[in-house]
Amino acid sequence: MSDGELSRLELLLFARRVVVQQAEASLRQLDGWIAQEERREAERRYAEEHRPEPPEWLVQYGLNRRNVDAVHCGDCWAAEQSDRCQPVPREAAVDALRQGVPACIHCRPDTALGFFE
Repeated sequence: MSDGELSRLELLLFARRVVVQQAEASLRQLDGWIAQEERREAERRYAEEHRPEPPEWLVQYGLNRRNVDAVHCGDCWAAEQSDRCQPVPREAAVDALRQGVPACIHCRPDTALGFFE
């Protein structure tokens, strides 16, 4: 061996150090991903636990935002699709039905409210 040449043992030890460094870097990256996912899961659980109760009754306004187009139960899937629904108390929902506002055909708030004409 001449000066400047590394022995086979030195090369193997160098290769081992490189592999250890790469493995440690990979583990740090993986640990970061795990910590990030744990934070996301904690945030999802927190949001689920602290989600406000849905309103019991909704009225859906028309495109002009003045006319009431329909009455919905608070958990109606059709109402969730609309950005024109507003929560109302039970009395307002019954009032709207009395004034001839149609009940949603999907969630049937008139039946849930006991409103029969």
